[in-house]
Amino acid sequence: MSTELIVPTLGESITEATVSKWLKNIGDNFEADEPLVEIETDKITVEVPAPHAGSLKEIKVSEGTDVEIGGILGILNESKGKKPILKKTETKEEEVKEEVKVVKVETKSSSAKSSPSARKIAEENNIKLEDVTSSRSDGRINKEDVVSHLSSSNKTTNNKGEREEVVKMSKIRQTISKRLKEAQNTAAILTTFNEIDMSKVMEIRKSKNQEFQSRYEVKLGFMSFFVKAVVKSLQEYPAVNAEIKDENIIYKNHFDIGIAVGTEKGLVVPILKDADQLSFGQIETKIIDLSTKAKDGTLTMDDLTGGTFTISNGGVYGSMLSTPIINRPQSGILGMHNIQKRAVVVNDEIVIRPMMYVALSYDHRIIDGKESVGFLVKVKELLEDPSELVLGI
Repeated sequence: MSTELIVPTLGESITEATVSKWLKNIGDNFEADEPLVEIETDKITVEVPAPHAGSLKEIKVSEGTDVEIGGILGILNESKGKKPILKKTETKEEEVKEEVKVVKVETKSSSAKSSPSARKIAEENNIKLEDVTSSRSDGRINKEDVVSHLSSSNKTTNNKGEREEVVKMSKIRQTISKRLKEAQNTAAILTTFNEIDMSKVMEIRKSKNQEFQSRYEVKLGFMSFFVKAVVKSLQEYPAVNAEIKDENIIYKNHFDIGIAVGTEKGLVVPILKDADQLSFGQIETKIIDLSTKAKDGTLTMDDLTGGTFTISNGGVYGSMLSTPIINRPQSGILGMHNIQKRAVVVNDEIVIRPMMYVALSYDHRIIDGKESVGFLVKVKELLEDPSELVLGI
């Protein structure tokens, strides 16, 4: 009996996807729920699982080809049995050996401390996961680690190869390019700057981090302070949390903050939903969860849907100053940068303080200069005296 493998529904705004990689060849057997093909949309990459056990009979859409939602990816042969079929000539002793061999292989793969995408790339490139160094504190190997290992291994070969390499842009990269250009062409983007003395925030982190970590099992980072400061500032300056639709301005009464995360496939912006209702611990926990899913390629459409304002932290890459581009249809984005000790004047005295430049890019069609400057000054004031953020008053 044959069945069709269908492209699943991936979100209201998504009408097509690109087949990025078939995980099985024609004739290969598989179990129910085993990933068969990897498809890529303009937002996420997902694996389409097998609806039942069986084998791959036919591939309808080749790699690199676009397919509409609901389209047929391939034809599957259905199989009721899950155990491998042994030849009648095999003895009982041989059957026992075969079963033991299968159990050993499954035990080894199931105990591997790695993500599914990492194991897939490792298998395709004949890489032993034991040879890959994890970038995570818990030792778990993700896709980024394997890609980094592969790049390092092929460095010498690449240097001796062709001087140029033509690679088709991924669906995600195409969409990033398109949206960034649309933002420049559509919105009247301006950027205003300020600098923040991070002394008080750093003092709180130093004195409370151990207690915070024991309670929430995550470190107290800078991002939770910035999210809290941004939400309070958005409440005071609602135009920064609004968007233009046709000839109307839509003011948002909810605060869904996008956190820009860089991955090997490009920038993604998972959303911290209802950030105004979250505690410091909940914010840090959710940010780590979203960042991990982004790097492992396991973000869902719900993780990426919505967003009223975005925060981008170029400081993690060493950026001192930048002009971030707004994430349409939003009207504002805050750029964080690295913290550097600089000489500043405080009470007519020159002192050394840990300073961070911040940048607010905004759509001047909806946000006036007074509002944009006021918003950024409010963020500065809240972070330089975070008692309001901590006490919630």
